[in-house]
Amino acid sequence: MKSAAQDRRTRKAKYAAQQEREAKRTSGRARQRRKGTPSRRRYWGWAVIVLVGVLLVIGIVVFVQSQAPVGDLQGIVTYSNLSRNHVNTKVTYPQNPPVGGAHSSVWQNCGIYSQPVANENGVHSLEHGAVWITYQPSLDASSVEQLRSLVRGHDHALLSPYPGLPSPVVISAWGMQLQVNSASDPRLAQFVSKYENGSQTPEPGALCSGGLGTPDEH
Repeated sequence: MKSAAQDRRTRKAKYAAQQEREAKRTSGRARQRRKGTPSRRRYWGWAVIVLVGVLLVIGIVVFVQSQAPVGDLQGIVTYSNLSRNHVNTKVTYPQNPPVGGAHSSVWQNCGIYSQPVANENGVHSLEHGAVWITYQPSLDASSVEQLRSLVRGHDHALLSPYPGLPSPVVISAWGMQLQVNSASDPRLAQFVSKYENGSQTPEPGALCSGGLGTPDEH
């Protein structure tokens, strides 16, 4: 039979072995955690970099769009060094319809006309900040009504038929012109928004009433 002392030594040895095994398991788990940590850090690091990159691209796109002027419309042709002299004779203009140049001392009252108006009076209206929408006389009634809706309620907009236009619809401001093939072209409304009394106006604040002509409607 084992003595009490031997029994105690045996239990101590088993306990020590158990403690040693537990210490090894704990140490192994710690090493595994340490090995996994850099991998997780790299994963989250790349995730943050990608997120920052996406946000940066979105920010750049939004900024560029916000800086683009409303009037930067494809197809606009600009003209400079236009005379502002008043004349009492007919003027031959290089543009069709004209966008500026020598003109009558009397402006065309803004509004909607069903008959052509004189170039010399229309140009004076442009000088006062008007936008002038002209259309081929053969344009269908529904398209003409679309153009009328663009002008209604605007005190510096002029609409009239114009024989011999280079396209179905032409919209002009002082030194600016855009030709379109359809009255539903969204650039027409954008042009009105940008250039009616816009920064190109030689005489900002000037009236477009009290001049020549009686519009069919305003």
